[in-house]
Amino acid sequence: MFRKKPRVAEEAQLIDRALQGDRSAFTELVTTNQDRLFASMLQVTGSPDEAEEVVQEAFIRAFIKLDTFQRNSQFFTWLYRIAFNSALTRRRRKRARVSLDHYRESTGLEISDDGDGVDERMLRGERVDMVRSAMHTLSEEHRIILVLREMEDHPYETIAEILEISIGTVRSRLNRARRQLKLAIENMQRAEEPKR
Repeated sequence: MFRKKPRVAEEAQLIDRALQGDRSAFTELVTTNQDRLFASMLQVTGSPDEAEEVVQEAFIRAFIKLDTFQRNSQFFTWLYRIAFNSALTRRRRKRARVSLDHYRESTGLEISDDGDGVDERMLRGERVDMVRSAMHTLSEEHRIILVLREMEDHPYETIAEILEISIGTVRSRLNRARRQLKLAIENMQRAEEPKR
């Protein structure tokens, strides 16, 4: 469960106190944002261990660079950008893919039971698996923008800020990413069709 988000004025006071050396103020910023940041980084990395490392690294960098926070965005957006860039750097270094089975085992995430019959749940599970598999066929650029918009529901302005691109580029890249995902899913469905 996410902690209650502090109001902007309270957050600004915490930042001011942290800049003056009050470690408890920075600890409160960490406590307030860590669950939400972890959930976001889990979507980006696909691995709880990796997400945890990225989040820890992001808070360390944020603590060191707090005086560079210009306050023209929300603290979480700034923190997210640090974590996101850290995740990308780690991914480029590793280039290792996490399988869907490993993802399920490590996160424990499964399709929730909402009263549908077994067949319906199985079909829905297969569709979710197919979308996840299709996501992994996309370029990093397209996968990331789909995660930010479709899974994390960030507005275009925030995505532009995180990726450091224009809103027009966000729109066109998102459009291309959606087309690529649709094509990847269609190709997978054709491959699964029985041959006549």
